[in-house]
Amino acid sequence: MIGRLRGVVAEIAEEDALVDVGGVGYVVRCGARTLSRLPAIGDETVLHVETQWSEATGMRLYGFNTRDERHAFVVLQAIQGVGPKAALGVLDVLSPGELAQAAARDDKAAVARAQGVGPKLAQRIVTELKDKPLTDGGVAGFHAQVQSNVAPPTPTASGEAVAALLGLGVAEPAARRLVEQASLRLGEDAEAGALIKAALQELGR
Repeated sequence: MIGRLRGVVAEIAEEDALVDVGGVGYVVRCGARTLSRLPAIGDETVLHVETQWSEATGMRLYGFNTRDERHAFVVLQAIQGVGPKAALGVLDVLSPGELAQAAARDDKAAVARAQGVGPKLAQRIVTELKDKPLTDGGVAGFHAQVQSNVAPPTPTASGEAVAALLGLGVAEPAARRLVEQASLRLGEDAEAGALIKAALQELGR
């Protein structure tokens, strides 16, 4: 599953953006708040991504400026009647912190400002979010404390390529085999983008 993308903004549309990562373009669905904060086309950006899969639509990537926004997006969809579109609408009008405050105050009017969210659904949202954390700061803090003296591992080009293929729905054994074949052809010094391209070409044969 894709959890984060770092790449160049290639296109920005009304509901999504195209991010070029090493020559591979990812279509990422974003709310208006996220799209408005993207850099200019041609500049690099980092998006926190929630990957979802359904038989009707296949794989979809949802992008956010912060990890907390992605976390709130997931929490919102656990509420009955809240799908991806409504969750994005809520986060367009309220940041995770503001949403938590609205839930604490039982301020359904603030939530109802979101497109596609009526009064009944807004009430359900604030009721169910009262005791739920909308940020993962506690988890992040725990990992930061545990790993404070441990240098993070440097990702390899092959590892990044395999992760990208997994995010595109390729089974892990096939992804590793394709990347290994690409690495043999291109050499050990090949970058992740080149490996991904070569693997996708091999997959399409």
